[in-house]
Amino acid sequence: MNKDLLAIFEYLEREKGIKRDVIIAAIEESLLTAARKSVKGLINITVHINPKNGNIEVSAQKEVVEKVTIPEEEISLQEAKVLYPHAELGEWIDISCTPQDFGRIAAQTAKQIIAQKLRSAERDVIYEEYRHRINKIISGTVKRIVRGATLIIDLGKVEGILPDCFYPKTEKYNVGDRVQALLFEVHDTDNGGAEVVLSRSHAEFVRQLFLQEVPELKDGTVNIEKMARDAGYRTKLVISSSDSKVDPVGACVGVRGSRVKNIIRELNNEKIDIIPYSDDRIQLLLSALAPIEPRKIEISEDESTFFVVVDDENYPAVLGKRGMNAHLNGQLIEAELQIQKVSDYEQLGSIQRQQLALSEDVSLDETLHIEGMSSLIIESLISAGYDTPRKILSTTAAELSQIPGISLDMAMKVLDEIYKKKGLKLG
Repeated sequence: MNKDLLAIFEYLEREKGIKRDVIIAAIEESLLTAARKSVKGLINITVHINPKNGNIEVSAQKEVVEKVTIPEEEISLQEAKVLYPHAELGEWIDISCTPQDFGRIAAQTAKQIIAQKLRSAERDVIYEEYRHRINKIISGTVKRIVRGATLIIDLGKVEGILPDCFYPKTEKYNVGDRVQALLFEVHDTDNGGAEVVLSRSHAEFVRQLFLQEVPELKDGTVNIEKMARDAGYRTKLVISSSDSKVDPVGACVGVRGSRVKNIIRELNNEKIDIIPYSDDRIQLLLSALAPIEPRKIEISEDESTFFVVVDDENYPAVLGKRGMNAHLNGQLIEAELQIQKVSDYEQLGSIQRQQLALSEDVSLDETLHIEGMSSLIIESLISAGYDTPRKILSTTAAELSQIPGISLDMAMKVLDEIYKKKGLKLG
């Protein structure tokens, strides 16, 4: 009995999920190459491994003849009947020809081929097991750490790889730690095997975590319309509801934040913003910025850039660490966000308005009229002495906001409208 071979069969079946007949077929094929080199001159050589005891037998076919003239291909009828009592002339029979030292020769010759065949068999098992689980969450244990911070994850029958670029830099792992991750892809390797690649940094990982926690997402009542993520820092989800009675934000947050807290815990306290969906990009942006209210939003002619003016104290929060908050919000509205402090905006606007006020344009001295503006606002401005566009342009929003009934936002709008009327644009 070949105990070593049986041990290999049992290990590959139990640990790798490779069926015994697949293992035996791969080893038999590889040993055949070694047998042909060891048993020279014989034809139709075959190798057979007994699946129960692991014994290896090499055989060759010979023709039963009356008189042997080619020993490598023929056997006499008398010798044949010793092996097969019912042998007849002209019949081909199997003759055992296992070399005495075949075990050693086979091991040396077939080692590389066996490894390749087993990798191929293991690859098939991996594809069969995991190809239908792409973008699903699976869990395993950190088995070892290689190439700096790349993790090898024990998934049971196979090992997965979690590259260091596929999990946040803020996360640290040790051998033995339990890890949940997204099954990102399964692909072939250069040595003929297959590799299960995991990820914790892709936005889809967060989506799947929400699907686990929020039944309304799973049954389709609530939908994730858009996502943007900077792994380890912040994730933004735009959600909608197909049922007017279901609050999509409340469903994702859960009672007292129970649902979203579980996800935040899994993401090691990564910030999560849950934003109600709107097909109006400005409204969507306002929801994303809440509770901060921008002073002003302007859109470029090709609608590829949004210019947002915010109070100075809100500027850091709107911009975010490394500008990432603005970048993520830009992804949600599919445009570039240009964030500007109100003080900078006013300073630049003041310079431009002063330049315009000093021009010789006689229309600037006409009686004040702003199309679309409330007559009460116009009357308040005129009563305060700002009865021409030139006088308005020569002042500041802060000064105009001192007029009863004129807020700072309204003052900025008045200045902007007069400036635009001359065919120019602030910012």
